[in-house]
Amino acid sequence: MQQSTTEAAPSATVRRLVALALRHAGSVALWRLPHAPAPVLLLSLRPLHLSGLPPSLEPQAPAGFAFYPFQDGDTAEAMLLPADVVLDFSAGQQLRLSHALPPEAVAAVQRVIHETDEPAELQWHVSPQPLPATADRAEYESLVAQAVGAIRAGQMTKVVSSRAARRPLPPGFDTLRAFDALCRQHPRAFVSLVSAPQAGTWLGATPEVLVETDGAEFRTMALAGTQPLTPDITANSAMWRQKDIEEQAMVGRYVVGCFKQLRIRDYDETGPKTVQAGNLLHLRTEFRVDLKRVTSPTFATDMLRLLHPTSAVGGMPREAALAFLQRHEGYDRTYYSGFLGPVNLPAPGTSRVFVNLRCMQLRPTEAVLYAGTGLTSESEPAKEWQETEMKLRTVGSVLDE
Repeated sequence: MQQSTTEAAPSATVRRLVALALRHAGSVALWRLPHAPAPVLLLSLRPLHLSGLPPSLEPQAPAGFAFYPFQDGDTAEAMLLPADVVLDFSAGQQLRLSHALPPEAVAAVQRVIHETDEPAELQWHVSPQPLPATADRAEYESLVAQAVGAIRAGQMTKVVSSRAARRPLPPGFDTLRAFDALCRQHPRAFVSLVSAPQAGTWLGATPEVLVETDGAEFRTMALAGTQPLTPDITANSAMWRQKDIEEQAMVGRYVVGCFKQLRIRDYDETGPKTVQAGNLLHLRTEFRVDLKRVTSPTFATDMLRLLHPTSAVGGMPREAALAFLQRHEGYDRTYYSGFLGPVNLPAPGTSRVFVNLRCMQLRPTEAVLYAGTGLTSESEPAKEWQETEMKLRTVGSVLDE
């Protein structure tokens, strides 16, 4: 890092710990919560927990960092990175080591913490999945037109199309500096850097909460609609097209539908309101449930499994939209529009899981960036292409520094 996100986060310590994990084929998760003063670093030095199911959020469940694909399949594993080593810079560089770590691993971590030498160049994990196919403007606009036709024919009410774009890494690109830059540029976002043998290395700054729970309250949101932030258009002055309002309302109805499946009628709904996410504006509705009024001890986990993939990344009805994407989108999203975040950290019962948007997959000489757009019957292919271009610039800006 050129400059730490706070004075309490010395880059040399982060680099040494990351180097330790990567040398031993371990996994790394580095994240900064929205509005948090400093990041948290997690290292997994044991084999990962792989499961086709999203993680359990109950307090007695394992602690770790969830990294889950858009759809569970053969090419992308659902992972929970065990919390073997957690260094929380927002809590005075508090270091926690798992009791499951063998003594030699504990000793290695302690040595690294007290070293002063700067590590050699970091060898980040490279994805075992093949590079995704990319779509040019004509191909993406054709996909949008095809989706709009299917919507107007009554096959779906909404579908979220997406594309991948490849960009060369600039000379001297430093992954930890890029994380630091995203933290500075996006104080309201969940900024993350994940590197695991089964997934490769991913960097992102997402604005969208999927599930948050602290044992007392459950929170989620509906986020949809996009327009650029400009000197003339701000969160206070933005006007929204009917297409955006309709799209956001669909996502909100989807969340309410999940509540109804679990027989939840007592919830607070706030919004929609205009919010800023980097260089973009979105519509957001927030939902809260008082867990004292919920009898099921697995409510948060059940909601996570019902919500993902939400209509904000797939479409409605869910099965029809996902089937359309499987047939026509033309590439495997793997972890793009999946979810990620700390589970049962920093304490049992506290989990904050986000949709993996505004992200890129890092390869040795290039980055693969991802962006999508929600389509309704009123969508225009040229405007949807421009929206993906705006979203690609959100995280892609670190390739220009």
